[in-house]
Amino acid sequence: MSSTAVFFFSLILGIAFIVVATTRWKLHPVVALLVTAYGLGLANGLPAKDVVPALTGGFGGTLSHIGIVIACGCVIGTLLEKSGAATALAQAVIRLIGASKAVLGLSCTGAIVSIPVFCDSGFVILAPLAKSLARNSGRAIATFAIALAMGLYTTHCLVPPTPGPIAAAGALGADIGWVMLLGGIVAIPVIIITYLFALWAGRREPHPLPTAIANDEPDSPPFDSGTGSLCDATLPILLPLTAIGLRSVAMLPSRPLGDGLVLSFLQFIGEPNTALIIGLLLAFFLTRRFGKETLGQWTSTGLHQAGIIILITGAGGALGGVLRATPMAGTIGDLLGNVQLGSLNILLPFLVAAILKTALGSSTVALITTASLMAPVLSGLGLSAGFGPILATLAVASGSMVVSHANDSFFWVVTQVSGLSVSQGYRLLTMASLIAGTTAMLIVWLLGLLLL
Repeated sequence: MSSTAVFFFSLILGIAFIVVATTRWKLHPVVALLVTAYGLGLANGLPAKDVVPALTGGFGGTLSHIGIVIACGCVIGTLLEKSGAATALAQAVIRLIGASKAVLGLSCTGAIVSIPVFCDSGFVILAPLAKSLARNSGRAIATFAIALAMGLYTTHCLVPPTPGPIAAAGALGADIGWVMLLGGIVAIPVIIITYLFALWAGRREPHPLPTAIANDEPDSPPFDSGTGSLCDATLPILLPLTAIGLRSVAMLPSRPLGDGLVLSFLQFIGEPNTALIIGLLLAFFLTRRFGKETLGQWTSTGLHQAGIIILITGAGGALGGVLRATPMAGTIGDLLGNVQLGSLNILLPFLVAAILKTALGSSTVALITTASLMAPVLSGLGLSAGFGPILATLAVASGSMVVSHANDSFFWVVTQVSGLSVSQGYRLLTMASLIAGTTAMLIVWLLGLLLL
């Protein structure tokens, strides 16, 4: 068997091990990724003495870029969730768009809230609003549940500072600011398409609220509007995103925002680590009325969530570091470079991520693992320069949306909280996630035709 065949065979076995170990044996993804990294390194000719340096180098190198960003983003999200600021933002968006477009307003609300808040938590926070709107409009709860779920899901997978896209961008060497900007552009048609699907599918579902929801107190307001402030919700999100976006624009070769002191200032405050730390300090300041002890507890909760994600991200980076260090990394890159698929090369990261997402259930794990696998072969795919790493990141993110089903915690959050049956979940949420992922990939491919 040739060395190339050995590489592909061992890679397939490695992916299969990750899938089986995490789904059947309930092994934590961190352990599965690290064990796979050791196995692939040794199986592909990397000397035993070089495996550990490659592994630790990949682990540390990945976290040096995005570890602080993930930690700050998780704490900001927790502060917005616990303080009620996220619910205030939801109410403001509904008021802005109008009750007649409540379904679209709910989807847009989910898209905004899920940038700093995990989509699972975001759905739980906003579900009372969806139930209230379903009662008042006479529409099926399924319409609002799917619109909300897909708004949350879309930005969770596509738009930093959500941990998954940040980790993938770090592994693939993509500029986070551009991933954020182009991810936002890709998210818009995805939200529109899934909103239309929610309207269409909702007409075919029973209109009365499920029993578990109908028994809720109908006249109680969905939120206590006094617990959160719109300012609390928007500033910690908008300030870091604006700073990161301005930095990316300022660093274009044409220097559209000027040079010298202006450029230096934007480079500093727009660096993702700096921007998220500023956002975190602002979130602390805006929620200071809850007291030091409460803020300390909320911070611990956010850091606990971040710790798990950081470890998974680091383990994915370790896998990527080992793959890049193997003698076969360059050979595979050359081999892929000889396969002239042109603009269709961007489909490979999408397909790998889609397979892993469907098998593993976690979009974040699929994003991190696929980015680690793709990093060594970006050059062979013609995606290592210019906008290539950015679009590769978005292709991986698109694949990580396909599909949400029974092995995905978000599937159960949506169905159980909204009172949908499992069959409705498959018929509605699973299909919506397939539509979302393929729509996102189509937009990424079109962007590739323009930018690559």
